[in-house]
Amino acid sequence: MDKVTVIYGIKNCDTMKKSIAWLTERGAAYRFHDYRKDGITSGKLHDWSKALGWKTLINTRGTTWRKLSPEQQAIDTQSAAVQLMLENPSLIKRPVVETASGHLLVGFDPQLFASFIKPSEPEDQ
Repeated sequence: MDKVTVIYGIKNCDTMKKSIAWLTERGAAYRFHDYRKDGITSGKLHDWSKALGWKTLINTRGTTWRKLSPEQQAIDTQSAAVQLMLENPSLIKRPVVETASGHLLVGFDPQLFASFIKPSEPEDQ
């Protein structure tokens, strides 16, 4: 079976809706993984952090971040960041996309998506 693009995020997020619409409009096969419903593993977050740096993954502009105490916001290690993301999945920037070709993308950027995600037969959702 061919590897399919996986888009990670939270269903009711506006950026996720834009990202999924972009994929659907272009006929790109993908699977949606909801952090809240499906969870996320420590191993996956550590892998992403190693590839991108944990600071890239944490959404410091959202309401979840603003609700954290100054002590919680004072993370300084990958392990502390992963633990915080596990406890608060909505802290993870959206979307995180693992492309079928093995690239890792963070955030919705149509030009970047176009460079790494190719149209294919849509997968049943």
